[in-house]
Amino acid sequence: MQALAAVARAPQSEFSLETITIDGPKTGEVLVRVEAVGICHTDLAARDGALPVSLPAVFGHEGCGVVEAVGEGVTKVAPGDRVGITFASCGTCPACRGEFPSYCHNFMHLNYDGERTDGTGPLSANGESITGLFFGQSSFATYSLALERNVVKVPTDLPAEIVAPIGCGIQTGAGAVMRSLACRAGSSLLVAGAGSVGLAAVMAAAVRECANIIVVEPHASRRALALELGATHAVDPAAGPVAEQVRAIVAEGVDYAIDTSGIPAVIEGLVRSMTFHAKLGLIGVPANPEAALPLTVIEALVLGITVVGIIEGDSVPDEFIPELIELFRAGRFPIDKLVTTFPFTKINDAIAAQHRGEVLKPVLVHD
Repeated sequence: MQALAAVARAPQSEFSLETITIDGPKTGEVLVRVEAVGICHTDLAARDGALPVSLPAVFGHEGCGVVEAVGEGVTKVAPGDRVGITFASCGTCPACRGEFPSYCHNFMHLNYDGERTDGTGPLSANGESITGLFFGQSSFATYSLALERNVVKVPTDLPAEIVAPIGCGIQTGAGAVMRSLACRAGSSLLVAGAGSVGLAAVMAAAVRECANIIVVEPHASRRALALELGATHAVDPAAGPVAEQVRAIVAEGVDYAIDTSGIPAVIEGLVRSMTFHAKLGLIGVPANPEAALPLTVIEALVLGITVVGIIEGDSVPDEFIPELIELFRAGRFPIDKLVTTFPFTKINDAIAAQHRGEVLKPVLVHD
């Protein structure tokens, strides 16, 4: 079938709107009519060569829509079901069997290679192969071909723009607090960066009843929003060394810290702000793949710090996405305060607005 897609043809370039052909669905696959899709930094990083994805490609990995058709063997969903689409995992490797699908041993192949197990690709345009199946979906399009395992049935009465970003960014930030670090009630948490991932962590910390939720963020508007969403303190890094500002709030240092920036200098400020036997969660992807952790062996030994790399919030999507939806319904996780919608055809305008800092979480919606 044919679909309108935003195709990436060159790094650092705008997406082009093109008509593509989608094959399938084959065995184990699900064809989804996309209603909304979030724009994530990972989409742009992949376009620009930070991830091993061949161009031309269709990105997009925070889709929400209605099942149009299913392939042989699919029983999890049926045509007409509303689904959120998340990352792909195999379901059979030791990590998947241990309920850690974001560390699937086949993660790279399933999410970046754009190939089915038989070596074929599902997308093309005028006979030219287009890389698809990005994060098992490539949802920057009117239709998305996903896998049974990475679709999650969701309620039909919620706006698609609320469901869509849960598939990656929201579950990553929330899962960092509620799953990866399992922040305890009454504890202190420091979050570097008040983008959509960092603010999802803030909202999750409020749900977990952390006593001190401190955000480090250079933009005043984002600091204000962090306080509105549950942060107890918002620190401007330009106002002085972060560790000094944090220890003026929590003298002994924080129990948990989360970095969403990927910047070693920012991470160093977090380390200096932590108490003994604290946990540091790393989410942000560094611009330099050779970037090293600013933590000496002696510091690690003396402080007893645990460093945790976090992918997709260590979540099991079939469990965690419904949990976040219920928290949203209860008014305890206001995802809507992060989202700004754009027509799908204005994808390049949405990216530009995000780059200028005018919006936190752009979500593309279809008519």
